[in-house]
Amino acid sequence: MDHFLYRDGRLHAEDVDLSQVAAEVGTPFYCYSTATLTRHFQLFDDALSWGPHLVCFAVKSASNVALLRVLARLGAGMDVVSGGEYLRATAAGVPGERIVFSGVGKTREEMRLALEGGVRQINVESEPELAALSEVAALMGAVAPIALRVNPDVDARTHEKIATGRKEDKFGVPLSRAREIYAEAARLPGVEVVGIDVHIGSQLTDLAPFEAAYLKVAELTRALRADGHDIRRLDLGGGLGIPYTRSNEPPPLPADYGALIERTVGDLGCEIEIEPGRLISGNAGILVSRVVYVKEGEGRRFLILDAGMNDLIRPAMYGAHHDIVPLAEPAPGAETREHDVVGPVCESGDTFARARALPPLAEGDLVAFRSAGAYGAVMSSEYNSRPLVPEVLVDGHHVAVIRPRPTFDEMIGRDTIPPWLA
Repeated sequence: MDHFLYRDGRLHAEDVDLSQVAAEVGTPFYCYSTATLTRHFQLFDDALSWGPHLVCFAVKSASNVALLRVLARLGAGMDVVSGGEYLRATAAGVPGERIVFSGVGKTREEMRLALEGGVRQINVESEPELAALSEVAALMGAVAPIALRVNPDVDARTHEKIATGRKEDKFGVPLSRAREIYAEAARLPGVEVVGIDVHIGSQLTDLAPFEAAYLKVAELTRALRADGHDIRRLDLGGGLGIPYTRSNEPPPLPADYGALIERTVGDLGCEIEIEPGRLISGNAGILVSRVVYVKEGEGRRFLILDAGMNDLIRPAMYGAHHDIVPLAEPAPGAETREHDVVGPVCESGDTFARARALPPLAEGDLVAFRSAGAYGAVMSSEYNSRPLVPEVLVDGHHVAVIRPRPTFDEMIGRDTIPPWLA
């Protein structure tokens, strides 16, 4: 469910007419719904109400500080994977005790940043990282709370580029060596074992891989406790998928996911942490774009937009589908034609959809890419020297630009010419 609906023939974000936003801020732009963010967070929070828990939003999916502030006020924790994301979370008002620091390549500088500012736990992904963290913490006179990320070798049955829990993936340590590495951690001076971390991938639409992974986590928890470790938290990752097209069978609901967690690990008495990103932010955002040209090719019709792959890279990078809808509501039973929907970037890969059936559209018309709130703006770039697009947040009838579009002068002004070329 989202809050982008037609009203009086025009697509609205909650109570805001998106065509009016386009007139004021220009296109393309991202727009987010506070009501959708709120509802989706609360679904996860409610799903774990059977026990102690913390829902940590995956900042990598949507990192604008205003969006993080919305979630922070609801009591969300944050899952961060870089020093920059840590600082965004703290800037949004999230205390360190609600921040989990994940990621396979943390630097010593990032470790110091988190330990100085406060952190709930650091999810360690390798033995070299474990040694480095202990060294950094000991030099600071600190003790880092850690969970070891274990790789359960479970196929998440998702896209190759977003699967993270198989033995050939770069994340985590092998489950077969977990007890050995936990024993090593217990001997180090700068770390304190508090839990276990697992994350098997993103955009999962089946609960079976989660169940397989969590049963292995339950078994490991019992074994580690028998070894003398105080395992009191289980970080079960994120990855629950969203429906990118309304014609698809919907993925499992957060309530089903919460029930699975209770069934597999609920008897262990651990505090549960989860790290959803896409299911909270994905359907809470859209990308609005304008038709530049309608081009008749030989046997194909091209809809050329002012948004490009630099603004929304998911279709080019993953072959991802986004529903594309006009801002002006089509008449019931309106005729459709097949279009190749493309952008202006000088790449053949700058293609959003092929042979997509759309209602009649003309130069100047506005369209929206649905379900663009996750991994949209955060993965955008200035390729082809195209400025980053604005981000807009709506709350009821309120609307605000939460990231302005930079001018060309601002974009170019970040470059410097060395003295010998002046």
